[in-house]
Amino acid sequence: MNIDDAARVFTDPKAYADEKRFHAACALLRRMSPVTRVDAAGFDPFWAVTKHADVMEIARQPDRWINGPRPALGPKPPEGAGEMPVRALVQMDPPDHPVYRRISSDWFKPKSIGRLEPRVAELATRYVDRMAELGGGCDFVTDVAVHYPLYVILSLLGLPEEDFPRLLKLTQELFGTVDPELGRGAGSDAMLATLMDFFEYFQRLIDSRRAQPSDDLASVIANAEIDGQPIGVLEAVGYYVLIATAGHDTTSSAIAGGLHALIEHPGQFRRLRTDPSLVPSAVEEMIRWVSPVKQFMRTATRDCIVRDVTVRAGESVLLSYPSANRDDEVFEDADVFDVGRNPNDHLGFGFGAHFCLGTHLARMEARALYRELLPRLQWVELAGPPAYMETLFVGGPKHLPIRYELK
Repeated sequence: MNIDDAARVFTDPKAYADEKRFHAACALLRRMSPVTRVDAAGFDPFWAVTKHADVMEIARQPDRWINGPRPALGPKPPEGAGEMPVRALVQMDPPDHPVYRRISSDWFKPKSIGRLEPRVAELATRYVDRMAELGGGCDFVTDVAVHYPLYVILSLLGLPEEDFPRLLKLTQELFGTVDPELGRGAGSDAMLATLMDFFEYFQRLIDSRRAQPSDDLASVIANAEIDGQPIGVLEAVGYYVLIATAGHDTTSSAIAGGLHALIEHPGQFRRLRTDPSLVPSAVEEMIRWVSPVKQFMRTATRDCIVRDVTVRAGESVLLSYPSANRDDEVFEDADVFDVGRNPNDHLGFGFGAHFCLGTHLARMEARALYRELLPRLQWVELAGPPAYMETLFVGGPKHLPIRYELK
């Protein structure tokens, strides 16, 4: 594999479904060309940034590196393509970003999230009981991992349980746009159609919560004011889409990818079962290992030097979180899954002004599930080949068939 071939993994959804290939390419780039230009058919050119220190340095300078107009990598839109019908936090820069982020920030602080702990623990028990009911075999992704955090986050928003399957399907279509199994179809039209379905659903939610506010997060967003004016519909819908999708899909990927890692590293599985105090560090290692958010883009507002490369004003960089999280200058034995890894300065939740709002909730959910599962799980093994999502943005396992014994 040469540098050009390695760099193209960032524009190839199949590469993210083939972790061995992807990480081999990133290791070569970190060693030989840590900031490398990517020119791939169907994409506007960009620079791929693969080292942990460089990703952090760019993330801590939001004045030099902005989210707009290209917050995440995707194929070049066709001429005349319409505007996306939502505007989310990940698309915003100052002065808008901090103002809109404050709308929900109190809901995701540790004290607020702590009040959810009994409910999250109850749901963790429900889904481990569900595994027991399935009689020693299941697809851990489709039977457990995608439903548990979905239930938590949509309950926080205050949405009715009968709507959960629809929102799960829309989330999978949004993040799995290019996956033949999950996507609605190839191209920007399919993504736009999915976003329009989200828009219609959440437009009705806005109307409902403005007419009859309640004590849920959906009401807080619908009735928020910016500079004395009601929040715009595009921004409110963008808020809902971000929380309802990233709020569960990334967590389910970490939970499922974490179990896959434990199966592939039986010594670590035994170590964790023997010493449950390692659950918090194991969860951090799962997040590092899976890195569910694959990338965000930043655009230079002025000429900048990254390592020895000059990135011109108006050019974009791709921040590769999975690559940064395997950087052996930061992580000892970076390609080893270690449930006791300490320190673990992974970038699975991002860094800087756009650090993930739902970090504390995601950690709570993963810890609760594994604290419930591990004491009851006598053994576990693969019952078939796992399958990972073809994606360019967010993803992880889409199937993890397992056999197991629960007590």
